[in-house]
Amino acid sequence: MFPIKDENPPSKFPILNLTLIIANIVIFLGLYLFDGNYYEIIRDYGLIPGDFINGHFDKFYTFFTSMFLHGNFLHLIGNMVYLYIFGDNVEDAFGSGRYLLFYFICGIAASIIHILSLKSPKEYFIPTIGASGAISGVLGAYFLLYPRARIVTLIFYGWIFLTSIPSIFFLGFWFLMQWLYAAFDIGGGVAYWAHIGGFIAGLALAPIFKKEEEIEVTYGL
Repeated sequence: MFPIKDENPPSKFPILNLTLIIANIVIFLGLYLFDGNYYEIIRDYGLIPGDFINGHFDKFYTFFTSMFLHGNFLHLIGNMVYLYIFGDNVEDAFGSGRYLLFYFICGIAASIIHILSLKSPKEYFIPTIGASGAISGVLGAYFLLYPRARIVTLIFYGWIFLTSIPSIFFLGFWFLMQWLYAAFDIGGGVAYWAHIGGFIAGLALAPIFKKEEEIEVTYGL
């Protein structure tokens, strides 16, 4: 399944969500396409778990910088599509300032869960990059705030077709797949526990960050 759009327009233009998307794209294009030392940048600004396991807290800034680095075009595009579809409504519910704080807290929580999930000392020195932990928090908030909003989804099941699915099912299935991949160690190279940690952080924080005057719109199933 891959989301195409949601049928849940925000009440205001999502300036911060769009800014995050543009920042991620510009940083990736600027570094990946025009800087020959991109992988050195990943080593310097990606999050290396061993730094924190060994007490090098002067590297705390990498919790933030790693959120704006991506390994390749597919990594970037996949993350930005999810952020574009789900982030505008969450920003709408929180307000731009709260949304930015929420985004970074979820990203940090996701990274911490990833660090705690590591089993081998060899994994401690593999840089972790990408916005997916923070975006998973956005998905968790959307799941809680807009469970009946419908997601236009591309389905790959023998053939390809479009259908509209309530977000509680789409995001519930997404979370289940992350858990299965993490639990059974399927698909190496992806920080699935970070996705899980970010999603749970989003669920937990959404009631705190939601503006009191925000009223959920009910959508027909």
